[in-house]
Amino acid sequence: MTYIIAEPCIDVKDSACVDVCPVDCIHPLPDTPEFETVNKLYIDPEECIDCGVCEPECPVEAIFMEDDVPEEWENYIQIDADYFKQ
Repeated sequence: MTYIIAEPCIDVKDSACVDVCPVDCIHPLPDTPEFETVNKLYIDPEECIDCGVCEPECPVEAIFMEDDVPEEWENYIQIDADYFKQ
């Protein structure tokens, strides 16, 4: 199981979740060039340890446990996974 960042993050990219992640699985980091080239943040499903620390930090409530992603945003499960296959 992993956490997913869904549609509310688009064009927001608040990095509060990045700051609290104990394993640095949320990308891209705000201080990298890639940060400006994406429209949302992504959680690496291979690195995420399911700690849940990021979820309450998100000001737009875009982070969900994979099983709890609202139906209309379930495609973000694959979007996050695909981002890390690049």
